[in-house]
Amino acid sequence: MNQLGQSWSERAEQAQAALERHYWNGDIRMYNIETPCPNGACNTIFHYWWMAHAVEALVDGLERTGETHYSQRLSELFDGLLERNGGSWPNELYDDMEWMAIGWLRAFAVTGEEKYKKAVLELWTDIQTGWNDHMGGGIAWQKSQLDYKNTPANAPGVILAARLYRQFGNQEDLEWAKRIYRWLKDNLVDPESGFAWDGMNRLGDGAIDKDWAFTYCQGVVIGAAHELYTITKEAAYGEDIARTSAAAIARLVDPTSGLLPDEGPGDAGLFKGILVRYAALAALDSSLQLQNLTELVQINAQALWSQGRLADNTLFGTGWGSAPEGIVQLGTQISGVILLEMAAKLEAAAEQR
Repeated sequence: MNQLGQSWSERAEQAQAALERHYWNGDIRMYNIETPCPNGACNTIFHYWWMAHAVEALVDGLERTGETHYSQRLSELFDGLLERNGGSWPNELYDDMEWMAIGWLRAFAVTGEEKYKKAVLELWTDIQTGWNDHMGGGIAWQKSQLDYKNTPANAPGVILAARLYRQFGNQEDLEWAKRIYRWLKDNLVDPESGFAWDGMNRLGDGAIDKDWAFTYCQGVVIGAAHELYTITKEAAYGEDIARTSAAAIARLVDPTSGLLPDEGPGDAGLFKGILVRYAALAALDSSLQLQNLTELVQINAQALWSQGRLADNTLFGTGWGSAPEGIVQLGTQISGVILLEMAAKLEAAAEQR
């Protein structure tokens, strides 16, 4: 039970209900990309990767409650997304495909639905084509720019490959995870601090975008290292998690409030949710003793609930310390849902100890 009188599970459920009420569009079997969205008029852009995180948010709710309405909504969303994407799952962006595969792999693990497994394997086959020798290896960000390599296209690839290995036991998937991780650490993680840089060779000049300091990148590197640590129990991966976590907190968290930064709307509205997801999963691993990550999630969840939502409709803003005004985009709302689901996971684990 948190200090505000309700459990985090109850808060997460309220946030999930708001996501359903304000965003679900049964006509297209997908979520509207913002609210308000009169008559679905906002759906001029297909935000494939926002929808991938909507899949994960539904799986979070299903894992937490076991309620069938989550599995039913997952099935409807699957059909809507498949239709909107032209009858198959691949698209132009390797990172988008990785997120979609991660979402459906989790859905398969919980439900056993074969159509989810089929989607994951179709995506994984396509994702592997993104690896090439430009910049010494790594998965490209997009198919039209194969020499641009970044953390968003590689760290989620590690997470996906490692989880595929854990789910199906294919040794080649584990080798993929290790191979991608080695390239990522050698090229896009600061060897001094552990802070994750965004990408390299974006402009064709070989330069690394070291000034792009995003919560997203720190989250996926923590997640990638944690997946490999979970499988191998090698201390080096645990050390990587601790270093990147400490660097992320030192560079990105406000020292007074303890809050993660407001990175703005659009795709950036989802970034913090990705960090807190993988921070919470690492914090739940008692062998790592990452109390700083537990506190990071708890402090931000408290702020979001007490300051960063509209109390009458449970809508969230891009900054978790202040309530939103006007339109709230789907990615931003999902980010808040993820935060509350992760707070609920931490709470449940603490109650079991």
